[in-house]
Amino acid sequence: MGKFNIPRTLAVLFTIAAVYGLVKWAIPAASREITALPFPLPVPGTLVFFYMVLTLVAMFMLVTFSDRNIDEFMGPVWRFMRGDFGKAPRLAALVAIPLLVGWQVYDAKQPKVELPSSLRIQHPSSNFPKQFEEMKNPFASPTDDEVQAFLEQAESGEVEFIEQVQGDVDVWIDEFDENPLVAIATAPMQKFLADLEAGNVSPETAKAALVEKNLFEGRALYAMNCRPCHGDSVAGDGPMADGFKLRPINFTDNGTIETIVEGYTFWRVANGGPGLPTEATPWDSAMPEWKLNLTEEQRWKIIMAEYDMAEKTPRIPESH
Repeated sequence: MGKFNIPRTLAVLFTIAAVYGLVKWAIPAASREITALPFPLPVPGTLVFFYMVLTLVAMFMLVTFSDRNIDEFMGPVWRFMRGDFGKAPRLAALVAIPLLVGWQVYDAKQPKVELPSSLRIQHPSSNFPKQFEEMKNPFASPTDDEVQAFLEQAESGEVEFIEQVQGDVDVWIDEFDENPLVAIATAPMQKFLADLEAGNVSPETAKAALVEKNLFEGRALYAMNCRPCHGDSVAGDGPMADGFKLRPINFTDNGTIETIVEGYTFWRVANGGPGLPTEATPWDSAMPEWKLNLTEEQRWKIIMAEYDMAEKTPRIPESH
């Protein structure tokens, strides 16, 4: 049985068509299955052009590698032009090719009626649930019962921390054998500890200390989950920030978290990029749906820490 050989002319044309089809249609179709989005992610026109140029260069090098390759490629072309395959196919090709080129030029240059481009909105609110509008961070203003419970824990020397930091707190206790609240070196906490030792703690002092403890836990959660993107300074300059098409938001900028209500921040953190509406171009936001990995308490404490580290305050709801 003889070896089956595809004519070099057909092989070159097939390769060019296959590469174009792969980049133009196959990759977007695969992206829809991979991302589970309701629309494909098209390959940019510049990238399609780049790959096609590389393909044409590769085919040119293949054809011109030797005189034999040139003869194998051009032979069928010369035979076709001489009419060896029939005059009707030659006439059809000579008519179809100029018509195809002319149609492509006409299609590219003719004015088109298109819908206006939707502008990207960094903080879209078109599907922002209204019940979040009035939400306030419960850990920024603890209740009297929570303050009393915290005071009792502090007096007994058994303050409870979230599980993410409890291990480090236990190490602190074993190494220094003292109240772990000493590690929170802020003025409100130092005043609380001094008054606690003197046996004269006011509710206001205890409340301020509890807020500092919540901030301490929020900063720890932020470092574990948010720092790689948003950075130590919450300025969107984390070690992974340069790897994203859209850089993480700079919380210290006056046009970001200071311009939105706290409830929106909570909703935004909970739903991440996948929860954004169309005008937010969800593929630009790499933030995950934190509601899948963090509890409400953890998310609120992270938000509390972000505002504190950025030295910002959330916008007051319009109803207030």
